[in-house]
Amino acid sequence: MIAPLVLSLKLAAITTLILLPLSLFLCLWLYGYLSPLKRVALALFTLPLVLPPTVLGFYLLVFMSPNGYLGRFSALAGFESLVFTFPGLVIGSMIYSLPFVLQPIYTSLSLIDGGYYETSLVLGRSKMATFFKILVPMARNGVITGAILGFLHTVGEFGVILMIGGNIPNVTNVASVHLYDLVEGLNYSQAYALSFILVISSMSLLYLVYTLSRPSWVNNND
Repeated sequence: MIAPLVLSLKLAAITTLILLPLSLFLCLWLYGYLSPLKRVALALFTLPLVLPPTVLGFYLLVFMSPNGYLGRFSALAGFESLVFTFPGLVIGSMIYSLPFVLQPIYTSLSLIDGGYYETSLVLGRSKMATFFKILVPMARNGVITGAILGFLHTVGEFGVILMIGGNIPNVTNVASVHLYDLVEGLNYSQAYALSFILVISSMSLLYLVYTLSRPSWVNNND
């Protein structure tokens, strides 16, 4: 039971560490972008929120298979097939968890008065310096929330993981898949224990998210 938990934490940590800077740079591009294509980009980035995991997992499986575009590219580059491997899980987790990191950051940035951005540009700062030195610190709660939600969502993945990773011990057998194995094998005692660990850890981090997003004007006695 320990190995799948460690593997899940490793996958979630790597995915979050990649998605956090990626989401910030996507927000840098989206912030102040007035083209109608912005809506198309936002819809594309948030598509995994509404797309069934098995559908996304199927397309990723085809995309990363030896005959898929990414599979062919990895073969030409001298890498092994991404299907049923840990790097393949990382790629799938990045795509599936992207909106959970991106959305809180983008929402926090959207709530900031645009005057700060315009004033900084007038004073001679570049768009990138303004974004990272002024806007991002002001949206730090959204950044932290996005990181936590992305981490938790990756830990809880099942459909996408099973489609592209299978169930290989110490390679792709993460906690959610291992829990399914325990239930399927009628090993309810370990299933209860693993479920309890996941529920308590997730609840603790979600409590932190709601604490961070709590409005400053709310009475401290609430």
